[in-house]
Amino acid sequence: MILQSLNQFYERLAADPEIEIPSYGYSSQKISFCIVINKQGKLIQFSDIRRESGKRLISQEIQVCGGAKPSGSGLNPCFLWDNSSYLLGYKPDDPKLERTREAFETSRDYHLSLEKEINYPGYTAVCQFLRSWDPETAAEYPELAEAATGFLVFQVSGEERYVHETPEIKSWWDSQLESQQESQAAVNAFCLVTGKKQRLARLHEPKIKGVRGAQSAGASIVSFNTSAYESYRKEQSFNAPVSEQAAFQYCTALNYLLSRDNNRSFTVGDATVVFWTERASPMEHLFSAFMDPDIKAEDESLRENLNRLLKQIAKGQYPNQELGDPETAFYVLGLSPNAARIAVRFWYVSSLGEIFTHLSQHMQDLEICGKPEKALAMPAIWQLLAETVRDNKDLPPLLAGSVMKAILSGLAYPEMLYSSILRRIRMDRQVNYRRASLLKACLNRKTRLQTHFQLLKEISVSLDPDYPDPAYHMGRLFAELEKSQEDALPGINATIKDRFFGAASATPGSVFPRLIRMNQHHLGKLEPAGKTYHEKRIQEICQKLNLFPSHLDLQQQGLFALGYYHQRQDIFTKKTSRKTTEKTVSEIV
Repeated sequence: MILQSLNQFYERLAADPEIEIPSYGYSSQKISFCIVINKQGKLIQFSDIRRESGKRLISQEIQVCGGAKPSGSGLNPCFLWDNSSYLLGYKPDDPKLERTREAFETSRDYHLSLEKEINYPGYTAVCQFLRSWDPETAAEYPELAEAATGFLVFQVSGEERYVHETPEIKSWWDSQLESQQESQAAVNAFCLVTGKKQRLARLHEPKIKGVRGAQSAGASIVSFNTSAYESYRKEQSFNAPVSEQAAFQYCTALNYLLSRDNNRSFTVGDATVVFWTERASPMEHLFSAFMDPDIKAEDESLRENLNRLLKQIAKGQYPNQELGDPETAFYVLGLSPNAARIAVRFWYVSSLGEIFTHLSQHMQDLEICGKPEKALAMPAIWQLLAETVRDNKDLPPLLAGSVMKAILSGLAYPEMLYSSILRRIRMDRQVNYRRASLLKACLNRKTRLQTHFQLLKEISVSLDPDYPDPAYHMGRLFAELEKSQEDALPGINATIKDRFFGAASATPGSVFPRLIRMNQHHLGKLEPAGKTYHEKRIQEICQKLNLFPSHLDLQQQGLFALGYYHQRQDIFTKKTSRKTTEKTVSEIV
């Protein structure tokens, strides 16, 4: 299913005149320099075709004949493009002069052997250059010192196209591909992707590049490297019969999605996530911004537009123009590095309408009071996951994929997410906006979806004085006891939260009596009005409590943290409102 969907996506891209994607037998390579020659094959110049990007020069992506050379392939020249070792016999500060000279001679002999067969003036000029070129003279061209990291192509002076792009050369190259398909030595069988009888791929190429943590030279999704994985005497990828053309197309489509220039991927934990739709849709350009917004502070208009869309989705209002037809199929693929291979972390197939419904539910589940002023309506996934660990490198690989799956499918959030948040709260005694929103989301969604787990009442966005579970009110009481301590001892470095929060949320029966005795001491330091104010608020909460149990389970510990968070937000929200009202009154007077 994955390979078939990618293969169909390639065909969609190939049919789009506005998108440049290599055809079968071709590849997109980073070209830095062009060897410009005249019609007699005499060198005119080495032209630097890199373009500026900020303060550096980057190579151009140009479609060439053939693909990249696999590692360990020995002397293997490319057709009308290659690095400076093969085309010029030169490499700056070369420690292996003999190897470089052999590479040049192999490339030269390869091209010269095809001169009569191709019989095209532009190609003949290239052959004349290769015959006359002396690698010893390469040092006389200082610009070649920068050509060591990129590839080179040929161009005849006065021609707009590079030599390999001319119709005559492409026609000859295509005929070679057809003859390879008809070769008797080829292994032909029914392709699992297309269902047609075609030449099977021994290796699936081009290699997949762009998966974070995978080998920079590229890796494979489908490969067999030992006889233990073989059956019926079928070696390597013949165990999974996929035609060369289908392998090329799905690999090329996946590389297109992984390219940074196309904005079709983002990372979640150790997984690189790519996505696409069955047909062209605005969602292909928005989904990564929804899940992993990378908007700088100065891009205020982009931020406002994205936040507007997110708010619409949160309200359940489908923005048809911005997202596209809700019936359009939507695909999400998560890939993780695994040595020389790529592991499929998750695969999700849905429609834009279902994705909209699940994103809307996700935002509603996360909604809670105290959202920072400049925060987007939906936090990025990496921001949520960052709350579960001290350092991102400690993030469990399976957690990111499970959270992503829960968001996309509307299923319950993983238990590991909930327990990890509670563990972080106990360790650093901080209940911030994102942690509280995650606790609320996990508990409410679990209550809706699982019959064996039921809260007495769903948790509200803000403070709920009538919530029926005592654990929630214990958290509220802890917040009020902390506030009375802060008012009694202004500027105190460590409050009861820093010393007792973990114990109070797990074993309230052994902690709260001590905290209440300490609070009497704190109240004694306050002025009568302040003392009365705090006593009244604490008494209102204590009326909801009959006793302090010896321990709270994980569900109740989450409610404790949410009660604490809601009460703290209520305290400071009301304080801010009072100050605003007093300021308004004074201005009127």
